[in-house]
Amino acid sequence: MKNLLFLLSVLIIIVSCGSNPSLKHLNKGDAKFDLEDYSGAIEDYTKAIELDPDLALAYCNRGNAKNCLEDYKGAIVDLTKAIALDPSMAQAYSNIGLAKLGLEDYNGALADCNKAIELDPDLADAYIGRGFAKSHFQDYRGAIADFTQIIFNSSGTAAEWLISNAYIGRGLAKVQSSDINGACLDWKKAGELGDANAYVLIKEYCK
Repeated sequence: MKNLLFLLSVLIIIVSCGSNPSLKHLNKGDAKFDLEDYSGAIEDYTKAIELDPDLALAYCNRGNAKNCLEDYKGAIVDLTKAIALDPSMAQAYSNIGLAKLGLEDYNGALADCNKAIELDPDLADAYIGRGFAKSHFQDYRGAIADFTQIIFNSSGTAAEWLISNAYIGRGLAKVQSSDINGACLDWKKAGELGDANAYVLIKEYCK
């Protein structure tokens, strides 16, 4: 009898997961996002939200896709909703920080990235946002520390683009700290990871 109840409970869970249309659209959106089809991802995240208006992750991911399309104001609307639904969502704070960077709201970006790191000290992209915000405020030592956090502590899990951005950002902070050689080495690393912007910087600053 106990085995039968256990099997029935497992079956109910499987059926419940498989029949949740909002999560299906969320997963479809994630797949399109990974393929850099950000407009398609937004369509699926929107469908997920229509089916479940309280699905915080759908708002978070749609905001992230809007960031990639440089719709920073639209991203902030979605990410603010995600935070209202789930105040513990570190990724939403990080993404809203990146949106504020795009709008040159550096104080807001710094505050949101700090909050993201407070909630999840291992969230790599929050250090990216905070590093660029610190650079704006000429806290180059702090910026270098944040970019280094990604390079040395997140290399096993962070996407290559994230690590290359960390090398780019750290190199820019090193230039402002008069460490041209260190900057050039960082940009060389970014170039090896496929970042074309690195070679523009190398051409401009490195002999």
